[in-house]
Amino acid sequence: MLILPPLSLYVHIPWCVQKCPYCDFNSHGQKGPLPENAYIDALIEDLTQDLQYCQGRKLHSIFIGGGTPSLFSANSIAKLLTEVDKLIPFNHDIEITMEANPGTLEHDDFAAYRQAGVTRLSIGIQSFSAQKLNLLGRIHDEAEAENAAKHAHSANYNSFNLDIMHGLPDQSFDEAMFDIDKATSLNPPHLSWYQLTIEPNTLFHSKPPQLPNDESLWHIYEQGQQKLANLGYQQYEISAYAKPGYQCRHNINYWQFGDYLGIGCGAHGKITLPNEDRIIRTVKIKHPKGYLSAKSYMFESTDVEKDDRALEYLMNRFRLISPIPKSEFEGRTGLDRDLITGGMETAKKKELVTETESHWILTSKGHMFVNELLTLFF
Repeated sequence: MLILPPLSLYVHIPWCVQKCPYCDFNSHGQKGPLPENAYIDALIEDLTQDLQYCQGRKLHSIFIGGGTPSLFSANSIAKLLTEVDKLIPFNHDIEITMEANPGTLEHDDFAAYRQAGVTRLSIGIQSFSAQKLNLLGRIHDEAEAENAAKHAHSANYNSFNLDIMHGLPDQSFDEAMFDIDKATSLNPPHLSWYQLTIEPNTLFHSKPPQLPNDESLWHIYEQGQQKLANLGYQQYEISAYAKPGYQCRHNINYWQFGDYLGIGCGAHGKITLPNEDRIIRTVKIKHPKGYLSAKSYMFESTDVEKDDRALEYLMNRFRLISPIPKSEFEGRTGLDRDLITGGMETAKKKELVTETESHWILTSKGHMFVNELLTLFF
């Protein structure tokens, strides 16, 4: 039987100063003044059309992503959050994250975004190497990145995250470790450290750069993991590390197959409808011009078929390091746990999973070979 999970909200702001060559997100280079007021009004109307999916729940978390949301003024973000709160009540301890890039923030605005209601920043640094930043198409430099982290501390956010990539073009082991050392020296409560991947429909896909070989990538990953652990960063998701008590609650809800409304250009949502025994996924109109002129913002709404629910849940849940409650599987999918018993038994024999009466637990080997693990449930 399906049980309503926590409800989050994802807000997509699609504009960037320029498109990065590795980025496959729905983002568009800024050309002239941004239509801030019109877009905020559209976001609120978009959310109004989705209110039927709240089903009495308060908002657990909000994530304002992009694109580069920090291109919008703190006043626009304040208006957005005020109007959202009027439509859907906030949990008393709601986490509200906004993505920001060092090259697009006037540092005086850190306090203004905090005053607007943002409780957590996610700052896209990627590297502290001038050469690597240039290759990645980033518009900030090392000094701006360092200042951004320092101002996030002084603006009294509940938490902030630094995004750092590894496996960059021609990156050496020492360069990768330097980025970790530099990032952690700034004492962020949360760190996203992940490998650059070449995605379709990106400039890097059409003109691939020279990336480190598999042996080098593994050495970087293995030693980086150890370094972060020694510095007190606990890995709780494949690419997420946090000091105790600073995990990103929005992302955890996502990976636990929780619900989230998605508003804005191309935003995706996932909603549970227990009374109809349905799980649906939503997609909004993708292009800003079409979105801003729309009367209805829904581009597509599709059901997650019962036969697909178990695999979709596991594809998300296997990213987290924490044990998997069997009751969570049943409540989030509406399926009996026995449905995946065969796959779990095979996984146990392969030493990918262990089991207690109430939980399944991925082994360290299981976390290393998630794709192989998933094949057991096709």
